[in-house]
Amino acid sequence: MKVIEVANQIEGGQVAFDLLKEKLEQGAKTLGLATGSSPLEFYKLIRESDLDFSDMVSVNLDEYVGLTGEDPQSYRYFMQENLFNEKPFKVSYLPKGNEDTAEEETAHYNEILAQNPVDLQILGIGRNGHIGFNEPGTPFDSQTHLVHLDQSTIEANARFFEKIEDVPTQAISMGIANILDAKSIILFAYGESKAQAIAGMVNGPKTESLPASALQAHPDVVIIADQAALSLL
Repeated sequence: MKVIEVANQIEGGQVAFDLLKEKLEQGAKTLGLATGSSPLEFYKLIRESDLDFSDMVSVNLDEYVGLTGEDPQSYRYFMQENLFNEKPFKVSYLPKGNEDTAEEETAHYNEILAQNPVDLQILGIGRNGHIGFNEPGTPFDSQTHLVHLDQSTIEANARFFEKIEDVPTQAISMGIANILDAKSIILFAYGESKAQAIAGMVNGPKTESLPASALQAHPDVVIIADQAALSLL
């Protein structure tokens, strides 16, 4: 793992953007994308750039179950607003969070990932060490699956909803094995609340109780984080 300390999210976005351009020059064709606040500056720089993704594919990590793509809290809506409307890809895949077909969608999404190997995967990290929506206890060999979200994850995401009762309790997420299949990974972490997870990911034992520790086995991971997130290293 390579750790790059940055002053803030603006600098972190620039560092990631420069790494993205390097990967594109090396022939990257498929990007694995994440939602949440951590990659917002990165996406902003992409929107303002002259990069052309019209011949590229994107695959997203996850999606809530029970929200349509038109719901402002869905991850499809997030991606449209923060990236796709201004920088469309040839095709952009996200899991479909229909409650009635969620189990079938996991198998379908695994097929999509097999057909579109990820060159560069963008990640955030949860306070409990989750990556994607892979909560503590998720097997390292997991494929795309239906997730019952931890209470800590629901509470962390409640800030995006009118009330905590509105936060979905399930999601479809790439599995840890899917994430590890990416050729390269960039992980963003900002703030003191992420410090314990980052310390465990980098220096702790490789354990399913901290899903992000699986990244220790990956040959090309770059962690972009501020001083607060790195404070326990």
